[in-house]
Amino acid sequence: MADHRFTIEPPELERPRLVVMLEGWIDASGAAAAAMAAIEAETDAREIVTFDDDLYIDYRARRPTLEIRGGVSTRLVWTSPRLLHGRDANGVDVLLLTGPEPDMAWHRFSDTIGALAQRFGVQSMTALGAYPFATPHTRPTRVTATSPSPDMLATFGYAVSSVDVPAGVAAAIETTLHNQGIPSAGIWAQVPHYVAAMSYPAASVALLDALEATTGVSVPAQLLRREVAVQRERLDHLVASNEEHAQMVARLERLHDDSAAEEEAGGPALELRSGDEIAAEVERFLRDQK
Repeated sequence: MADHRFTIEPPELERPRLVVMLEGWIDASGAAAAAMAAIEAETDAREIVTFDDDLYIDYRARRPTLEIRGGVSTRLVWTSPRLLHGRDANGVDVLLLTGPEPDMAWHRFSDTIGALAQRFGVQSMTALGAYPFATPHTRPTRVTATSPSPDMLATFGYAVSSVDVPAGVAAAIETTLHNQGIPSAGIWAQVPHYVAAMSYPAASVALLDALEATTGVSVPAQLLRREVAVQRERLDHLVASNEEHAQMVARLERLHDDSAAEEEAGGPALELRSGDEIAAEVERFLRDQK
């Protein structure tokens, strides 16, 4: 039994780029989801493939939504991964893998995406993500990268780190496509710890800019870019109204700037020395906002 089906006649694509953002994995502030929504809207993407939700989704953990209107059960809304197709501002073909991250059968799902990538002639695969970090909102959003290919990382020029972490299914897809000779990577935006529970459009914009720099996929996202200035003003006001918060942000700024200088000189990155002290300050800040 097939684990996917085409919802329209498979289109003929020219050197498409695959972008992956599956819900359920690390996405501080929903920054990657917001970036993916902007890509979907501005490429006028439409669904071309659906996947067998009974195979991939645990509906006791991710229950469908029952819409009740006047006591009448009008609709049951199921969620499952989807593959969409659109074109960016320059006419570049883009495939978007969206929806919930599969709860099971990751090997099969990765192999299926690999087969679809081969069928459509995918030229590159990029996964989007965002994680909370001890960084100030007053500095440009940093982007880090991961890839099975050291050569590919070297061409990006983004920060990298050495750490053991639980993986999302995007990492499995990266490996599968890499083994097929398709350049694959994950790009991650660092979101200030103290805003990780609210929207942070600066991180979404950073992901879109990194996507364009690494793949050529161009998404203007003017609305998101306007929201960056609005959110910055709100955060500046919030921090300025509390001396302790202002001191914390100033400390994060010093760490950020010192780290940037050390990285340029080949020294340790901020990830290696932010420490428990900053984490404790951030946690206290978050508690103050409740």
